[in-house]
Amino acid sequence: MKKGVVYLVGAGPGDPGLITVKGLECIRQADAIVYDRLASPELLREARKDAQIIYVGKASSQHAMAQGDINCLLVVLAVQGKTVVRLKGGDPFVFGRGGEEAETLAEAGIPFQVVPGVTSAIAAPAYAGIPVTHRDFTSGLAIFTGHEDPLKDGSAISWEKISTGVGTLVFLMGMENLDAIVERLLTNGRPPETPVALVRWGTLPQQETLVGDLSTIAAKARESGFAAPAVIVVGEVVSLRDRLRWFDNRPLSGKRVLVTRTREQASQLSALLRDHGAEAVECPTIEIQPVEDFSEMDSALSNLAQYDWVIFTSVHGVRSVLARLQDLGRSADALSECRLAAIGPSTARELEGAGLRVAYQPEEYVAEAIVEGLDGVAGKRILLPRADIARESLAIGLREKGAVVDEVDAYRTVSASAEAGPVRQMLATRQIDAVTFTSSSTVRNFVALLEQGTKKEERGTGNEEQGRGDEERGIGNKERGTREKGLRVLDLLKGVKVACIGPVTSRTAHELGLHVDVVAKEYTIPGLVQALEEFYAKERR
Repeated sequence: MKKGVVYLVGAGPGDPGLITVKGLECIRQADAIVYDRLASPELLREARKDAQIIYVGKASSQHAMAQGDINCLLVVLAVQGKTVVRLKGGDPFVFGRGGEEAETLAEAGIPFQVVPGVTSAIAAPAYAGIPVTHRDFTSGLAIFTGHEDPLKDGSAISWEKISTGVGTLVFLMGMENLDAIVERLLTNGRPPETPVALVRWGTLPQQETLVGDLSTIAAKARESGFAAPAVIVVGEVVSLRDRLRWFDNRPLSGKRVLVTRTREQASQLSALLRDHGAEAVECPTIEIQPVEDFSEMDSALSNLAQYDWVIFTSVHGVRSVLARLQDLGRSADALSECRLAAIGPSTARELEGAGLRVAYQPEEYVAEAIVEGLDGVAGKRILLPRADIARESLAIGLREKGAVVDEVDAYRTVSASAEAGPVRQMLATRQIDAVTFTSSSTVRNFVALLEQGTKKEERGTGNEEQGRGDEERGIGNKERGTREKGLRVLDLLKGVKVACIGPVTSRTAHELGLHVDVVAKEYTIPGLVQALEEFYAKERR
């Protein structure tokens, strides 16, 4: 049996982007991951599908597993020959009890490595616009645990020394003892006007910051219900927040946005939303799959010379055609025999990335604009490789202009096998601010996904429906159920802003009874995010 090894990995303060390169490598290679409460769930998605995932998180007075048991678990997993990642919020050796775990491993003869992480003691203030050191204010920084009762006898903290001897003081896990911490600092000579900041959920989209001074901060925290997990920052550097604030004043700060794109494509929209301050919640509603029968596409690709134009209406279409050409033993250059059109910039970039030249791209990124903009197509032969459920408007419009159009299914768009429960719960408890749709199929499948969760509720309602008044007599149970399902979906989306990438998607949403609040002027992912920003900016005004 191979010898196991344990990696004590710092997950960082919350923002998954702050994991180190080595830490991410360890997660991806691990046989088992033992993780804490504050480790980002997104990091766990990087684990192998066959990896053993074990939660051992701790909150105040609530421990999923005692520390001694965690230490033993790491040894047991390593003895089994596994590569183990102990994933800890922040840094393993900054109040993370990583030292105790390392001692246990050393005593058991288990090889281990420490992968440091970004500590919240520095990251949370930084995301709040507070540098913990600054040459004009202080060059000293001290970090303390706030768990210890500051008023107990024999405190491990030398309050009489740190109160006036260190410029910036940072307390982790100290919200329960905030009053006592303030009292100790004041009693030992720290001026009551010393600025203080409380940074809650630091580096995450829901980050909150409360600023006061030693004489007011405890009362402010009580009045606002400010609770853990939070970092306490004491010192003159806190006064820099107004000038250096950069994270929580972005256009979409504090907004939680649902992303309904395919799992592969969601990352682009999610990343852009996060860059602008939002929390992105991914709920893929569609999946892209190969067609079941390639004969039509193979025939067309084997005879590309007969086509004057090949028109691509999505990135997926480009990728599917290029992949199929490769399977047929041909390169992307085979498409150079035709003139190429792309519906929008993303599709054009995909073609250009393969070394192909795009001859035409409409100013408006919809099928109707392609029809209107392509002149002189009468008698021309055009190939449309597209989704199996694509709209017919493009082919119809080109044929009306005299073109000979061959449509081939390049890929299939199917409903994603997503679990509706968590999303329904977030919507029902008003935890989602906006939902984004990037195609008509995302709208249809999202509504269908929400409706699935109502099927059990609808069973057994037949008798009740039969007793309704004359107005409803003659309406089938199925029709009534459909109407009621629609009403329930609308109830779930009450107060949620609906944002669509363009007019076609918006039209589908309207047809399904949704109220559309935002339609992008530029039918691209950046255009959709910009439209959301403009909407919320107008709402704030």
